[in-house]
Amino acid sequence: MRTRATRHLALAAGVAGVAVFAASPALAGADHARAAGPWTTYSADVPAGATGRVTAVYDAAGRTVIMLHVKGLKPLTEYGAHAHVNACGLTGAAAGPHWQHVPDPITPSVDPTYANPRNEVWLDLTTDEDGNGVAQSKQDWQFAPDWRPRSVVLHAQHTSTAPGTAGTAGARLGCLNVDF
Repeated sequence: MRTRATRHLALAAGVAGVAVFAASPALAGADHARAAGPWTTYSADVPAGATGRVTAVYDAAGRTVIMLHVKGLKPLTEYGAHAHVNACGLTGAAAGPHWQHVPDPITPSVDPTYANPRNEVWLDLTTDEDGNGVAQSKQDWQFAPDWRPRSVVLHAQHTSTAPGTAGTAGARLGCLNVDF
């Protein structure tokens, strides 16, 4: 037989579960996000006709898998790519800083405590002989409804992990808007 306190705890747990349900994209019916198309380019290093496709899949356990597929980039070339705070704009800077699950209070963020592949979305890849490539980022969290990235930016090199340069990946070459 349940006591009044037990019933109240069960009710509170149920309400908390509803709050998690409503805040989780996976549980609220938005189990994925997808964007595809040509890159907004900021450099001649992105060949004409190059495209990108980003897919984010959310699961009921609160995890996210983000995939990046690129086509038509330079062959056998290393690139970095990251989720960024703002949508693409006229310049690479318009996309703002890297999106971080737990934001660094200091910007630009180069502290490995914040600028790391567990707190950001890092999608480093190396293209094949045809200029195609794939990258994946697996996270133990989901984007919050009021704090989510708006784009993926393609960078000139793989992402640094060294203190003082953590999270940096060179020039911003291109951008793809993504409604995460």
